[in-house]
Amino acid sequence: MPVDDLFPTRRAMAGLPLVLSALLVGCSPGSETAELRQRLGAIAEQPAGEIEPLPEFEPYEAFTYSAASMRSPFELPHAMADDEDGEGPRMVQPDLTRNREPLEAFSINTLEMVGMIRQRGRIMALVRDTSGQVHRVSRGSYMGRNHGQVDTITEERIELTEIVPAGDGGWVERPRTVELSQ
Repeated sequence: MPVDDLFPTRRAMAGLPLVLSALLVGCSPGSETAELRQRLGAIAEQPAGEIEPLPEFEPYEAFTYSAASMRSPFELPHAMADDEDGEGPRMVQPDLTRNREPLEAFSINTLEMVGMIRQRGRIMALVRDTSGQVHRVSRGSYMGRNHGQVDTITEERIELTEIVPAGDGGWVERPRTVELSQ
């Protein structure tokens, strides 16, 4: 292909201004622009709507942490309690060799006290298990899955002490109550 064929001729260059002017005429404001201006004018003439007032916020109250002097929840609880004599810590551990009583098969939360009786000067609580069977419980009896031993029986409740794992291989005592059900 000769080099002269690659460049436009003078005649083609003379027609270029005509093509460009035709393109510019096509971009001049026309009926579409007038229609757009008419719509904007109609919108501007509409009455302004009301703006909702800003919501009122309650004043912020700073939280004061008041448990700084208490034991951290990330520390292990004390697994050993002091003796009443003040002779130092005593080891808490359940008797794993004793025979289990029937109410030790149930969680303490599922047992309910349904009454109390006195028989020959001895106070006994009546406790219903999840199967509906009623058992007699006296001071020293065991109930619940955590080696709970009955300490006190009153007309309103049974107070017992459970021995639960402390998490560090030891055991800790935990007081529990079973209230009289209505």
